Amino acid sequence: MEDEVEIHDGIRAQFPFTFGKQAKSQTPLEKIHNATRRSDPLTTTTAATDNEKNNLPSISSSSKEWLGTLRNPKSSDAAPIGPPPPPPRQQELKADDGDVMIGPPRPPQQQEDDADSVMIGPPRPPAESGDDDDDDDDDDEEEGEENRRQIPMSNEIVLKGHTKIVSALAVDHSGSRVLSGSYDYTVRMYDFQGMNSRLQSFRQLEPSEGHQVRNLSWSPTSDRFLCVTGSAQAKIYDRDGLTLGEFVKGDMYIRDLKNTKGHICGLTCGEWHPKTKETILTSSEDGSLRIWDVNEFKSQKQVIKPKLARPGRVAVTTCAWDCDGKCIAGGIGDGSIQVWNLKPGWGSRPDIHVEKGHSDDITALKFSSDGRILLSRSFDGSLKVWDLRKMKEPLKVFEDLPNNYAQTNVAFSPDEQLFLTGTSVERESTTGGLLCFYDREKLELFSRVGISPACSVVQCAWHPKLNQIFATAGDKSQGGTHILYDPRLSERGALVCVARAPRKKSVDDFEVAPVIHNPHALPLFRDQPSRKRQREKILKDPIKSHKPEVPVTGPGHGGRVGASKGSLLTQYLLKQGGMIKETWMEEDPREAILKYADVAAKDPKYIAPAYAQTQPAPVFQESDSEDEEK
Repeated sequence: MEDEVEIHDGIRAQFPFTFGKQAKSQTPLEKIHNATRRSDPLTTTTAATDNEKNNLPSISSSSKEWLGTLRNPKSSDAAPIGPPPPPPRQQELKADDGDVMIGPPRPPQQQEDDADSVMIGPPRPPAESGDDDDDDDDDDEEEGEENRRQIPMSNEIVLKGHTKIVSALAVDHSGSRVLSGSYDYTVRMYDFQGMNSRLQSFRQLEPSEGHQVRNLSWSPTSDRFLCVTGSAQAKIYDRDGLTLGEFVKGDMYIRDLKNTKGHICGLTCGEWHPKTKETILTSSEDGSLRIWDVNEFKSQKQVIKPKLARPGRVAVTTCAWDCDGKCIAGGIGDGSIQVWNLKPGWGSRPDIHVEKGHSDDITALKFSSDGRILLSRSFDGSLKVWDLRKMKEPLKVFEDLPNNYAQTNVAFSPDEQLFLTGTSVERESTTGGLLCFYDREKLELFSRVGISPACSVVQCAWHPKLNQIFATAGDKSQGGTHILYDPRLSERGALVCVARAPRKKSVDDFEVAPVIHNPHALPLFRDQPSRKRQREKILKDPIKSHKPEVPVTGPGHGGRVGASKGSLLTQYLLKQGGMIKETWMEEDPREAILKYADVAAKDPKYIAPAYAQTQPAPVFQESDSEDEEK
């Protein structure tokens, strides 16, 4: 028996441990990415036109081959049997020499002319090989440039969950977590590493009850993020969504905004410093910009009041840092663009002031990394490109970009050769929400991508590490974050969570069976029986419903006298006996009052005797009309 066990163990050792076990079937990545691939209308239209030209229905490949052999019987696509025939060059050589050639073919004819020189080594390269190398290098450069400008939009996924339009978006610098804020007053947090193909958020926040989320911004170290809502107080959260602090609100009864400790009206925008992790910038409807220290929530560090044509309060609609954090830009409600340089002794006077940058409110400002270009987006449906060295006139104005949301932004590509923005859906327009890409060098439209046929595109971002494009969209009833990517060009991010299927339940899973309580087992949880029929029955009973008696019409019955002779028996008897006389209908009210005048004069009572000597005699007006005398 022991020998048999040893033999069995020896044989089993020759096979791997997985031998005999059924492997789980895994969905290939190509099939997964094909499920998220965006539809290409050009491909579908060309295929339809080809079918129309051929006048053939859609058939299988084998049927097409069979039809092709019937149409062209001479051409046969059958595979050759045996080795391939020798090339014609070798046959010519055989005919010339008369002998069978053994070994490789002779060198080209150019080297046969040099009979005196003996060729050593491989044959010379062709004469035009240098030019071909230059062409190849040029082609490689062109291909590299095309790859750099290629937009990753072959596939698309949508992060859903919001019930209204998504107005705020923030992706951390590593590209692992995404924040989305909406008009439904909530902030949703997504983690690519812990998310599967169901694309569900792992946390939902409500920063300020009843206030829309207007902006989100990560810190430079991605350990905290700033949340700006429609309230006057911004909040700071850690990476997991726990509240770290809330900035103070200012005194609304102080007129000078520099003397208040915080904003007094709703916030419009906010952004974290790109280099310093303790500094943030906010703008508000109270007409000020404020720089805060994250470690001090009770007061701000600096108050900036924009320059106005007339004294008053004009809302600051947006704000932005430059890439080095040495410059601040603000969009004012009167359409002006103002830029401040952070230098020793700087104040509220702007270094750059463009009075009429836009004809309507400015929704977004964006600096380039080299500090030369400034992009501005506005409610007037335009996107303007400004040169910070010459701010009198914009370099280029792109029109016909409808914008209906105050959070519509503009963003750069990772290499900043392209910049992009979203458009809103208009009532009478046939186009949906678009994502428009523009070339920075040529200042022209590069590409236009349709995101949603019925939802407006508000926020957009192109992450440099993931090489994926994020675009938020929605309307009054739905909202989501669209992620465009390409499996060949993009990295991590959406590729990680799409390929991760949700966990399937195993046979070995154990869950405690919940105790089911019968809701009608106890009188406490028993529903009260419906008394609708009982109430209807009571309403029909005049005694139980206390219904008042209806007056009798016509002759009386049941001991009641008809309405013509009085409603009660007592009234009827008094009227018949003459004790009740209704003479007020026929009597003059003036005469009825004056008939008591003589009695009152002869026998006054109560107050009249006290004023008898001092009170003047009353004089009544006599009627002058002849009709009354008659």
